[in-house]
Amino acid sequence: MDNDTVLVIEDDEPQLISLTGFLEHLGFDVISTISSVEGIKIASEQPIDLVLTDYKMPEKNGMDVLREVKKINPEIGVIVMTAYGDIETAVSVMKENAVDYLTKPILDLDNLELIIKKALERKRLVSENRELREKLHDKYRFDEIIYVSPEMEGVLNIAGRSANSKASILIYGESGTGKELVAKAIHYTSPRKDAPLVSVNCAALNENLLESELFGHEKGAFTGSDKQRKGRFEQADNGTIFLDEVGEIPLTIQVKLLRVIQEREFERVGGNQTIRVDVRVITATNKNLEKMVSDGTFRQDLFYRLNVISISIPPLRERRSDIPPLVSYFVSKFASENNKEIESISKEAMDVLLKYNYPGNVRELENVIQRAVVMTRGKILTTDDLPIYMKSNKSEDVLTTEKGRRSLDEIVEELERKLISEALEQTLGNQSKAAESLGISERNLRYKLKKYGMKQ
Repeated sequence: MDNDTVLVIEDDEPQLISLTGFLEHLGFDVISTISSVEGIKIASEQPIDLVLTDYKMPEKNGMDVLREVKKINPEIGVIVMTAYGDIETAVSVMKENAVDYLTKPILDLDNLELIIKKALERKRLVSENRELREKLHDKYRFDEIIYVSPEMEGVLNIAGRSANSKASILIYGESGTGKELVAKAIHYTSPRKDAPLVSVNCAALNENLLESELFGHEKGAFTGSDKQRKGRFEQADNGTIFLDEVGEIPLTIQVKLLRVIQEREFERVGGNQTIRVDVRVITATNKNLEKMVSDGTFRQDLFYRLNVISISIPPLRERRSDIPPLVSYFVSKFASENNKEIESISKEAMDVLLKYNYPGNVRELENVIQRAVVMTRGKILTTDDLPIYMKSNKSEDVLTTEKGRRSLDEIVEELERKLISEALEQTLGNQSKAAESLGISERNLRYKLKKYGMKQ
């Protein structure tokens, strides 16, 4: 078993040498530096289990180090040391989730050893709890949603409190954050759980098809309509309809959507019979609908009807503590699907996963783990099983070009192209299986292949 790695950041060189020697004597792998900036850089590039940092330093102080290290990897424990101890500073440091706050000179080395070992034991217990997650009471799941972060706790708190109402819900979030999973969680914990949940990807259909898809059509309503067809609102009667990418709905259809939400009635395309339904509406978007209202591309009255309750799902890079339990869940899931025995994931591989920025969010992480499980030759996932772009530690590169910051649409398009190509490669071109692995419908996959000019 590898030794734990401790990073010591101390600008007092004699103190640095003393601490380094003591920790090496205890059997730890020690990396030491007199520069706080260099220390943060080391933490971003190497797997670190614990950081001991001085508080008062010329470049960045101990609070800065603590905050930066927690951004890099929230599982790294940080102990702050200072010769200028005061209660206010100690309280501030502990509020930022430091392991402990020690006053220099550190004379009681036995106490220091005890604090360090307790911090590392706590980190080990967190890892072990992840591996035992399936055997314990699964308090971190809301339907299929895996989380431990307070950010997702807040999201699902709103979802849970709104489930029993009839109010429309608008879910905001980047692509891949799990908007549809939250919609499912709301439906299946609501009084409508035994009725249908009907999902529609509004971006995958043109205007004419979308209108027919939502509201149905009569026989002979247009060329090729050789029989009557019920729309998604009729199929969802007494249940829930989930409209994904609602910002893509054309203005002409927005009028009809507003009516069905307000009046609970509509007519099929080509028909004059008024059909009444009782449907709970949940919508989702990765666009700024308020800006679209200002630009005149989205109706203000419809926006207010949809936005009775709003839920904003933070991207994965803003809730990194959710990465380890998600990794554990996906490893277990794909190992079972592929009849493989995967015992664990290495510390170095987890470190890489925790530091990556995930422009594709949870969906990207899921695909990365699926690929790793399929391709690995061993029982432990290592950095060799991860994509090269993750190990390069340049995840920010996807966000920028030589001309500056790229738009969200450009980032999403590039990521979708990459993930679609990988899925098709892994399934030997089988579009049905590729769509399933991506978590989208086969029709949506064909739409994206055509949209991006990719080989079908």
